[in-house]
Amino acid sequence: MKSYPSIDTKFVFDRPLIVFDKLDGSNIRAEWNNKRGFYKFGTRTRLLDETDPMLGGAKQLVLDKYGDVLTLLFKQNKWERAIAFFEYWGERSFAGSHKDGEEHTVTLIDIAPYKVGLLDPSSFLRICYERDVDIPKVLYTGVLTSKLIDQVKDGTLEGMTYEGVVCKYQVRKNAGMFKIKSRAWLADLREMCGDNDALFRRLV
Repeated sequence: MKSYPSIDTKFVFDRPLIVFDKLDGSNIRAEWNNKRGFYKFGTRTRLLDETDPMLGGAKQLVLDKYGDVLTLLFKQNKWERAIAFFEYWGERSFAGSHKDGEEHTVTLIDIAPYKVGLLDPSSFLRICYERDVDIPKVLYTGVLTSKLIDQVKDGTLEGMTYEGVVCKYQVRKNAGMFKIKSRAWLADLREMCGDNDALFRRLV
């Protein structure tokens, strides 16, 4: 099953961007085909089922919230196979860790039809808006500016939650992307990691 790509930290200044709020959670992938529906689930690096102590609830959340509507959209677009990518998160989730007893949800962040790759951001928005599919908020459209970078780093961009943003742009028929993190989120991550630089770099 195709894994979600690592998001670059190198800024791109010369392309039109669609800038999404970056939800702070864990990446979940769900594979779909026309005969079986959603039948295989995973994290970024491994398969996932209901027995997982931290993320086991993600499968049913995906099916309950997105199973029917995404099946309809995939069939409308005549895709035989696709992978949908989600963020699993709660209000107090941080850097891939989640609080026991807290309510969690999943939010669709990308779609990769078979032999297509990640949809370009404009197509992703168009498809999701057709059926009012829940996705992260769009906070900005246009080229990258120093003002936007400062707003994200300072946590003052309107509509932004805590972690930062993901900036997506079109590369041929697919999506390129990079991320910008807030200084406050990075400071909290450094405090959590202490002197463990390897863990800090991995979680960034």
